[in-house]
Amino acid sequence: MTNTPQLPTSWRWPILLTGGACLLVGLNWALNLVAAWAPVASDAPAARHGQIMVMGFIGTLICLERVVALRSRALIIAPLALGAGGLALLASNPLVGQLLQIVGMAGLVVVYLRLARRGLSIALAIQLLGALGGLAAVVLWAVGAQTWAVAPWLAAFLVLTIVGERVELARISLSQGAERAAYVLSAALLVAAMGTLAGVPAEVVALVLLALAGWLAIFDVSRRTIAGAGLPRFAAANMLAATAWLAIGSMAWLLGGSLATSRVYDTVIHSITLGFTISMIIAHAPIILPAVLKRPLPYRPLAWAATIALNIGLAVRIVADIRGAGQAWQLGGIITVVAVLTFVATSVATSLRASTARPTVEGSTP
Repeated sequence: MTNTPQLPTSWRWPILLTGGACLLVGLNWALNLVAAWAPVASDAPAARHGQIMVMGFIGTLICLERVVALRSRALIIAPLALGAGGLALLASNPLVGQLLQIVGMAGLVVVYLRLARRGLSIALAIQLLGALGGLAAVVLWAVGAQTWAVAPWLAAFLVLTIVGERVELARISLSQGAERAAYVLSAALLVAAMGTLAGVPAEVVALVLLALAGWLAIFDVSRRTIAGAGLPRFAAANMLAATAWLAIGSMAWLLGGSLATSRVYDTVIHSITLGFTISMIIAHAPIILPAVLKRPLPYRPLAWAATIALNIGLAVRIVADIRGAGQAWQLGGIITVVAVLTFVATSVATSLRASTARPTVEGSTP
């Protein structure tokens, strides 16, 4: 237990709003990329869309949650740099934004190292590996690498962060063998990503990702809590969907080969970033957001709307990818944007209307 004072809530809101701004910019960009109507027209490089969404939005959320857990006022600069860096990528010259995101990801690595000094666990070690993957990703982007070449590192950042969280939340029910298997696979993913820099086929990364999806399917508590009701069932449904999308993306990568092929790239990237990562964010939001912002976010059945829309939209997009159906692919992209906006809108509305600060159903674990 630490006597370090908590970060003032007033410090957290501006950072979350910066990450939220990155989300809105990224979604606007997504509509442009599928040639749909968007509030702001843009022909900026597609690579920056990925940076803004993954690092500017998701990275900011992850980093803020970890800094709050550490209670470090100095390291609040890390999530702020990630969010501000995402917005700075809107400039014609992306250098400032890229440098800020390098600072932010380096800060996240330091956060995990500081947390490890309190007590190193397998779950924390896995998340540290993920942060190292994220740092490598922003450095590669800064030196001009294409997003398809950065993809192994992005996958490592997103997947290992979430796998580490799942190990941490389920540590009581997990055997030592299951924990060790998760760590071995996580380390293998980072090694495989490093191998791609030396010419090792990226399909090796896909194979390890598929194995991690298998680990989640076998050991994650969601396969048991799906039989519950309310929040446990909702969270479990999203986590099981996330695992399925990780498996789908991994298999598409494994069978489709190089991500330089646009159709395979689209399927793989969005299965991992939308299907896996956003589904996991939706699942954990009623737990993590109240802890970070000191605001209630109780479960409401309306939350299913975003989950259903996200999975339908992504399924339409990927089937259209396979069939080469341009209009259906566009429709799928629009539906996924609407799904994410629905998640944000319902979360804000639910939090504002909540009369209790209790974020979970008593006695339940997602």
